[in-house]
Amino acid sequence: MIRVHVICEGQTEEMFINEVLAQAFHHLGIYLMPALIGKPGHKGGNFRFERLLTDVEKRLLGDRQAYCTTFFDFYGLPEEFPGKANAAGKNSMDEKADCLLEAMVERLAIELGDDAMRRFIPYVQMYEFEGLLFSCPRRLATGINQPNLEDRFMHIRNEFETPETINNSPMTAPSKRLKTLYAGYDKPLHGSLAAIEIGLPAIREQCSRFDTWLSEMEALQPVA
Repeated sequence: MIRVHVICEGQTEEMFINEVLAQAFHHLGIYLMPALIGKPGHKGGNFRFERLLTDVEKRLLGDRQAYCTTFFDFYGLPEEFPGKANAAGKNSMDEKADCLLEAMVERLAIELGDDAMRRFIPYVQMYEFEGLLFSCPRRLATGINQPNLEDRFMHIRNEFETPETINNSPMTAPSKRLKTLYAGYDKPLHGSLAAIEIGLPAIREQCSRFDTWLSEMEALQPVA
């Protein structure tokens, strides 16, 4: 069994791993182990680099037979996070993500060394987890038991090239759009219900960066 520690930003990402991704990877002999960033018992969030470094170090150096990856949103990252300021000046979503991840990996490698970093799979969700849910507006509406919102969700989806490019301002980030249309939207609960309804194949088809991340983990081999 190949083990992968997944450092999650919050309960939404953690629940998505447990309820959606874990089963798909278990069939491949890959065991995903999600945990919220920071000290056990808190609710995640506040994704500062110092906290990430502590958690990655604990996984890579404390468990040398396992891999480690990250699952956090670009939206809401503190400006002092490695690469965030430079990423703001990039044009495309891919350029922003690559800029951030390259800077993050460089900083981690300085602290942890190249040998440990060979077991690290960097990932940032563009721009926010809830963007993935717009992969299928009809099933999103069904999954959160708000079928009357299907057309509104479809209108949002059609404004963007992919769900991953739904933008990241405090007013128009994917979760903010959902909350505006459905005040009762609960991120961890409804996020997982919608993702289950949509299905992983549909999300992967629509969201290329997310699909690439999963493909990288699917290709992992046992640590030598």
